[in-house]
Amino acid sequence: MAFNEELAKDLKQTFELRGITVTSKKMFGGIAFLYQGKMTVGIINDDLMVRVISEKMEKVLAKDGVRPMDFTGKAMKEFVFVVSEFYKTHKQLDFWITLGLEHAKNKLKN
Repeated sequence: MAFNEELAKDLKQTFELRGITVTSKKMFGGIAFLYQGKMTVGIINDDLMVRVISEKMEKVLAKDGVRPMDFTGKAMKEFVFVVSEFYKTHKQLDFWITLGLEHAKNKLKN
């Protein structure tokens, strides 16, 4: 399985610091972090994978370093990839985790 293990440690630590319990699961050839069974963020190689609610997709995709998740050759709904230079700081990583958690919590309501 190919994923940035240092980033995985950073993600786990950030969730813990926020007092949020997540589980991890091997997915898409990488690893995903789930909140109450719903995917939030993950890692494939060095890309951060983030679930984003549909209402925010256009705005998020306009950000530098973000592209649609095209794991299957076709853009996947409510998934984006973020390149490493845009999740290096704690503040940047926290931003992406917040988006992923928002998506998971939204799915839990439905």
